[in-house]
Amino acid sequence: MSLTRRSVLQGGVAAFALASLGGRVAFAEDARLRFLWWGSQERADRTNAAIQAFQSARPGTSIVGEFAGWSDYWPRLATQVAGRNAPDLIQMDYRYIFEYARRGALMPLDDEIGKALQIADFGAANIDSGRVDGKLYGINLGVNASSIVYDAATWEKTGVAPPKAGQTWEELAAAGAAFAKNKPKPGIFALADAGGVEPSFELWLRQNGKSLYAPDGGLGYEPSDAAAWFTLWKDMREARACVPADVQALDQQNIESNAITTGKAATAFMHSNQFVGYQKLNKAKLALAPYPILKPGAPSGHYLKPSQLVSLSATTASREAAVAFANFLVADPAGVKALGTERGVPASAAMRDLLTPDLNEVDRIMVDYIALITPDVGLLPPSPPPGAGELAFVLKRLNEEIGFERTSPADAGEALVREANAILKRG
Repeated sequence: MSLTRRSVLQGGVAAFALASLGGRVAFAEDARLRFLWWGSQERADRTNAAIQAFQSARPGTSIVGEFAGWSDYWPRLATQVAGRNAPDLIQMDYRYIFEYARRGALMPLDDEIGKALQIADFGAANIDSGRVDGKLYGINLGVNASSIVYDAATWEKTGVAPPKAGQTWEELAAAGAAFAKNKPKPGIFALADAGGVEPSFELWLRQNGKSLYAPDGGLGYEPSDAAAWFTLWKDMREARACVPADVQALDQQNIESNAITTGKAATAFMHSNQFVGYQKLNKAKLALAPYPILKPGAPSGHYLKPSQLVSLSATTASREAAVAFANFLVADPAGVKALGTERGVPASAAMRDLLTPDLNEVDRIMVDYIALITPDVGLLPPSPPPGAGELAFVLKRLNEEIGFERTSPADAGEALVREANAILKRG
């Protein structure tokens, strides 16, 4: 049987409610847990270190870890949930938690707060980021924000100033075009193409007073907004300020295939917690900067979000052990030190203080970036509606079609809204 990404997502989502009614796995006397997450090898190494530390502290519990890249993760999770084979612990994203929780795939954890879950010092905002309809379904693994990562030395070789706070989109485009005229080696460009990167589109929409989603669950933008965004990046490609379409198409939305890691771009667009992974895979010393703004003094569009959450499957047969491990990751010094800041700045004030004296240069850059943008951040956006997870793939595909000259920004803007509305209607 052939399965497309859409059919896997649809099939998995449709089966959430059924999966929550049965399929409990019979474990042996000692608890045996599965933990599924997405991310790079760096994240896997840190997570496995945390697992080992927990197992040493709790010999009666064993944890089997599984991980995948972002684009492969969600079809895998949907398939496992639909097949009544959900992992006990699930790394969850803010855009998906509402969908999974409302379909009964996740376990509410409110009764554990102040008992097995020691998260009171997270603060209300960081605790509530894991709530759906008033109930806690996810525990904040770290705080992050959208950011630009760049290779300062490569920019310096061109004589062009790298991205910086307060820069406008027009100034970034001009800098990218200037970079192209004096590039330090063939085949490298100033910027990766963010036209198909959903967090970048969202931040630009927020700068324009719009949003990805409205509070009622509909779209927060019009075809003309999407067309303007696609045009911005079409102009970048034509000015050779960003990588061409054939290079960007190789990006599978993970650190390993990003244009800055493959040596095709000196600048990329990512979440701040990914800085650890990017630096691990790049020989050049990297730096962080906020996104460009529309004009001096304009809103930044940035907001602080849970980089990831950890949730429990509604069907786990080992709730007590799973909650203990979740707490270990966010509130126990051994677990927090093992993870470091790769998943974001810890939400716990006590754990931040614990990590600060031992921060290396990479971690400190990330913590300093969060401190830099915090005074200008806006509110956490409305929760993504059911089906929202598919829209990121639609955005990426349409931007690529423009890059390969198969459609225009205007037509792509219409198509994005049309397809998005159909997906949201289907739920």
